[in-house]
Amino acid sequence: MRIIAGPCQIESVEQGVKIAKHCKDICNSLGYDYYFKASFDKANRSHVTGKRGLGFVIGTGMIKDVSDRAKVKTCVDFHDIRQIKTVFNWGKIPDIIQIPAFLCRQTDLIQEAVSTGATVNIKKGQFLAPWDVAGILSKTGMDNVLITERGTCFGYNNLVVDFTGLIYMIKQYQQTHGVPIVFDATHSVQKPGGLGLSSGGSREYVPYLLRAAASVGVENFFMEVHEDPDNSPSDGPNILHLKDFEHVLKSVKRIQRAI
Repeated sequence: MRIIAGPCQIESVEQGVKIAKHCKDICNSLGYDYYFKASFDKANRSHVTGKRGLGFVIGTGMIKDVSDRAKVKTCVDFHDIRQIKTVFNWGKIPDIIQIPAFLCRQTDLIQEAVSTGATVNIKKGQFLAPWDVAGILSKTGMDNVLITERGTCFGYNNLVVDFTGLIYMIKQYQQTHGVPIVFDATHSVQKPGGLGLSSGGSREYVPYLLRAAASVGVENFFMEVHEDPDNSPSDGPNILHLKDFEHVLKSVKRIQRAI
């Protein structure tokens, strides 16, 4: 059972180490395998003025420093083939290469990620049906790949979570082919472009969706956490407050034990 958690963007090594150690200690106590998640570049912004991050060179270096100092595994977004090739040549190797939802059908990018031998986490596009994931897996194979549900477009500036779709993916891909399904609770409450120049969100619903996902059999979870979400450079409205991480995760664990 995996927990992938961390800030939307890497802002500093000190902040990353603080978040990583906090989450790792809680995950260890509850029996979860923890991965620190952060991005060096948020390329998919609502507006050109959106804060993208510290960039490839500085950002990947900071994430590597957090990994070394906090003794944690990492999950990092990549947007093109050159980034993947370069970061592996540099030795800044993430444990999980993450493919953003808007890029989940980019064949060359996905296959380059798979060719590294690292685990690849593909965010299921907000525009894809659960059974469309079969097309993604035709490009990756069934080994060392994760599929993450992060909500489905529902009209304008809104997402919903189809729990019947989660059940379908658990049965069809996880139970039948051994492909773990991950639930991303924080992006599932996002309102894409909902604030005009940036995305909105409703973080108060995150604990409910996490518990609901656990109740239908999800074993792996993704969430963005921050010590001050309202001042996060991106995704603030849907990020879980770091102080709530332990309580929320304990409630998820209780449900998993119950079922």
